[in-house]
Amino acid sequence: MSEVSAAAAVPAEGEPMAPLKSGLPRGALAWILQQGARDPYVILITIYIFSPYFSRVLVGDPVAGQALVANISTTYGLLTALTAPLLGAMIEQYGPRKPMLGGVLAVMVPALVALWWAMPAGGLPLMATSALLIVLGLVYNWGDVLSNSLLGRAAGDVPGRAALISGLGYAVANGLSVALLIFMLWGMVLPGQVDWPGVPHAPLFGLDPARNEPSRISGPMAAAVMLLGAIPFFLWTPDAARTGRSWMASLRAGVGLLRDIFANLRGHRDVALFLGARMLYNDGMTALLVFGGLLAAGLMKWGALEMLAYGISLSVFGVIGGLVAPWFDRVLGPRKAVQIEIAGSLAVLVATLGMGREKILYFWTYDPAAHAPIWNGPLFRTAPELIYLGLGLLIAVFVTAQYASSRTLLIRLCPADKTAAFFGLYALSGTATVWLGSLLVAVATAIFKSQVGGFLPIAALLGLGFCGLFLVRGGDPET
Repeated sequence: MSEVSAAAAVPAEGEPMAPLKSGLPRGALAWILQQGARDPYVILITIYIFSPYFSRVLVGDPVAGQALVANISTTYGLLTALTAPLLGAMIEQYGPRKPMLGGVLAVMVPALVALWWAMPAGGLPLMATSALLIVLGLVYNWGDVLSNSLLGRAAGDVPGRAALISGLGYAVANGLSVALLIFMLWGMVLPGQVDWPGVPHAPLFGLDPARNEPSRISGPMAAAVMLLGAIPFFLWTPDAARTGRSWMASLRAGVGLLRDIFANLRGHRDVALFLGARMLYNDGMTALLVFGGLLAAGLMKWGALEMLAYGISLSVFGVIGGLVAPWFDRVLGPRKAVQIEIAGSLAVLVATLGMGREKILYFWTYDPAAHAPIWNGPLFRTAPELIYLGLGLLIAVFVTAQYASSRTLLIRLCPADKTAAFFGLYALSGTATVWLGSLLVAVATAIFKSQVGGFLPIAALLGLGFCGLFLVRGGDPET
């Protein structure tokens, strides 16, 4: 791992990093919690709850819904690609990240709350809801640039700690998401459907399933968790020291820094190759997240109950992904770890595309009427459903581990004094082709008239990114 410079590693004045008994400083634990509190937005809104509701109810057709979600992702992906690198370079010149992260919260929290009024009739129109989702996607990506640029400061000058914190951040994110999904399942979806001990007789808070209120409440819940999780971060995680430049002077200096970084990428060959490869494979990973819930709901014809249980299960295994990533990074080095994680995701995706309610792995047909249920529970009663669930669990492990290992690999490769600027390029590499990948999903879905056909470009992006990492030197195991 590249040494973290003193300027990047030490806390700002007046912000001591007192270590706790856990061995991690207080600022690191606060960074982990903040990361964990941000990501339920992804789980609840973009994957398992709101996005399937948006497609199934607001749009009213799974195929057309997948195409519209792809167009939304295309739009905020383009906007992120145009703005995130400049944001990273500018904030490097300005210094403190927390003021702008406060602005991110000030936009995201009200926008998430507003999703409560996204209804087929009498609420937000479909296009207004689409605009909110675009704003949320863009501002969330800005927050990633700012938050990730403080990872080195949260870790301090301790070898291996950044990898541990990065993995724990995703583990906590999935753990919080599991807790939220279980709460929604227990208190909002199961009541009235099962007569189990401990399950309320009616949904909590007077929510009406007929008005899709258990799905719409996901926006306000994500907002509350994000806001609460940010409080320790703003109190304790070290921020960068102020440089003395104004916002406009920082913007001008950031443009110059960005120009220099692009001009000198030849001097950072391995970073450039890594970012180029990530431009491809991360697009595939992001598409797996954005469209995975839609695919499950469409192929398996799952409703809110099944999607909640599916989300809970995948989030639990996502915790495992966040925990194994630091071990992969340490034993194999982050470059080989990322390659293994991509290869695993690709293999499981190919298997998943061969599934259906009446089909198993392309070649075996399954007649639900001719087979007794595997078990007598309220969901996942057939062999195809259980196999699809198992494949989804594996994808959750690989995708989560890849996000953590990729972040560690960038820290290993990039100059320590330009971390925020390179995380701006990191965001660019993760979003510059998101608009293209989403567009390809939309086009392929329209051409093949099939959700499965829409996923073929995702498999291609994963394969190309995997091959590109062979050109990267560095990222070896720590000695």
